[in-house]
Amino acid sequence: MTKIAAIDPQTAEPALTRADMERWFDERFEQKMREREENKTPSMAIIATKGTLDWAYPPFILASTAAALGWNVSIFFTFYGLLLLKKDLDLEVSPLGNPAMPMKMPIGPEWFRNLDIPVPNAIAGNLPGFEQMATTLMKKTFRDKGVASIEVLREACIEEGVQLNACQMTVDVFGFDQGDFIPEIYQYCGAASFLPTAQKCDVSLFM
Repeated sequence: MTKIAAIDPQTAEPALTRADMERWFDERFEQKMREREENKTPSMAIIATKGTLDWAYPPFILASTAAALGWNVSIFFTFYGLLLLKKDLDLEVSPLGNPAMPMKMPIGPEWFRNLDIPVPNAIAGNLPGFEQMATTLMKKTFRDKGVASIEVLREACIEEGVQLNACQMTVDVFGFDQGDFIPEIYQYCGAASFLPTAQKCDVSLFM
């Protein structure tokens, strides 16, 4: 084992060995890293791409929950997800091509409400007014179960300081005007501006 010095000239006591110094450094480094981790504020980035009623819930629920826990949260609304930032929300749910969506009824006797009713695409796509009916039933189901509306969840995100980022390219491509959207939008930006934020986050989600 290599020693730095046999005797410390200042104290006349045995000097620390190289192994002692390396062990002290490792322990000190681990301690500082633990302190840094404990003091770090978690962060999350969400990319929201869909604008239907059922797909509006995940980003707002996750964002509002994380923000309430003290996380720094940013959401990037792009393509149809940009509709979730409009002043007037008129969201619908489409059962068409969505086989995982159960159509349980929020009305009627209990045995009827517990039935899973699969809806063929031929009906979902061709029956006039079917999407409006499915939207009404889903809203009633959520309301009966005590689930907050999209408007309430979005307001909760705003109150908790979630950064709502609107995709400027989508605004331009779809011919929107900034006046169509809520004033609490943090910024209008492109993917190149948002991706560095997402890169630094502890959790990044695409929806």
